[in-house]
Amino acid sequence: MSANAETQAPQQPANKKGKRKSALILLTLLFVIIAVAYGIYWFLVLRHFEETDDAYVAGNQVQIMAQVSGSVTKVWADNTDFVKQGDVLVSLDRADAEQAFEKAKTQLASSVRQTRQLMINSKQYQANIELQKTALAQAQSDLNRRIPLGSANLIGREELQHARDAVTSAQAQLDVAVQQYNANQAMILGTKLEEQPAVQQAATEVRNSWMALQRTTIVSPMTGYVSRRAVQVGAQISPSTALMAIVPASGMWVDANFKETQLAHMRIGQSATIVSDIYGDDVKYTGKVVGLDMGTGSAFSLLPAQNATGNWIKVVQRLPVRIELDAKQVEQHPLRIGLSTLVNVDTSNRDGSVLSSQTRTTPVYESNARELNLTPANQLIDQIIQANAG
Repeated sequence: MSANAETQAPQQPANKKGKRKSALILLTLLFVIIAVAYGIYWFLVLRHFEETDDAYVAGNQVQIMAQVSGSVTKVWADNTDFVKQGDVLVSLDRADAEQAFEKAKTQLASSVRQTRQLMINSKQYQANIELQKTALAQAQSDLNRRIPLGSANLIGREELQHARDAVTSAQAQLDVAVQQYNANQAMILGTKLEEQPAVQQAATEVRNSWMALQRTTIVSPMTGYVSRRAVQVGAQISPSTALMAIVPASGMWVDANFKETQLAHMRIGQSATIVSDIYGDDVKYTGKVVGLDMGTGSAFSLLPAQNATGNWIKVVQRLPVRIELDAKQVEQHPLRIGLSTLVNVDTSNRDGSVLSSQTRTTPVYESNARELNLTPANQLIDQIIQANAG
């Protein structure tokens, strides 16, 4: 029995070594299979995706500036406030604008009356021409009667000369009357009263002063949120003064800065997945590539690199790629300008172009909230003209 124990004792380590070797072989095969599977997955799927975390949310920032100079009397909105298109943001002192408006209306009334006087003078000059023609005909008739008498020495030479001088004087007075009429006609040229240059110029001043008065109330051109308010009550502002910014919550996009080594297969129209740091992996936005910028960030920097001077070290450049976001997703989960994002672009579909070849046919962004309807001003001008036309 001791002999059997001696023969079995060496066999146990041999069995353990065999099992360990089999386990190592199976584990090696498992890793090989995983590596092969991952390689196949990378070749078929992962190699078509380009990812970057150097991406940030961008959007429209509508700068609010005054269109006229003035003193701020009221500020109606502050940072983070929600405003709608057309809401009043800032009010300026109206006193100077109202005085300028009243002066322009008075000047229009004066121009209408002066132009009306020129038109009346035209009829007066016409009557004067007829009067001078009659005087000339009478003087010529008197001369014609005295010429035979002078030839017969029935009247003196002095009287005959006076008759000739009377004709010359009457002709000169007629010429003066004709020139006065022509000069007056050059001022009016037979056009209507409201179409006279002086009246139109005064009417333009009325419109300008009316618009300046309306622009003392500064309204929001867009619906959005107030940011970077700098205006204060009592400040004297000019049209070049930045008052605040309005940031719409819609129409945002992502500027993803991909390395130049990632752009070989990137095309316009490719789909993208965006994850924002503010929401994390719980919210994933879908988007698409709408354009690749025409220069890297360093090329458009304030001090671009001068690689032709001094020692040169190659640095991989990044090119901004604009990613358009789904409007409904942005509405459900609002973003903010400047937020960090993780962008993953699927480059498997390469049918799109690298650079856009189509021109826009519609504005990128527009607003008519600050446009003025001149109908009230035109109606006021018509009333002033009619009231002073006589």
